[in-house]
Amino acid sequence: METTATAAAALERDADGHLKNRAQWSESVAAALALEEGIPQLTERHWAVIRYMQKEFDAKGDAPSIRRLTKESGVDTKELYALFPKGPAKKAAKIAGLPKPKGCI
Repeated sequence: METTATAAAALERDADGHLKNRAQWSESVAAALALEEGIPQLTERHWAVIRYMQKEFDAKGDAPSIRRLTKESGVDTKELYALFPKGPAKKAAKIAGLPKPKGCI
């Protein structure tokens, strides 16, 4: 079990760095996780993707894939890669406090 001090709280993480307990997630934790991922500030477009991912996870039990993100979130592929470089679905899920989406490497 890996524990990391982030945003003034000890967070339990899985091997990929995703939160094990979503109840530990907050907007300040999201900001700290974003910094770890090289995203210095979360904009409204970031939050739109994060909120969409959380809504989909709550409804379906899995974080959406990149394909679903681009089709249903209102953010196109190019913008997703600009917002969450090098693996937008995985990074957005991590920042949203969700497990890695199935199908992500």
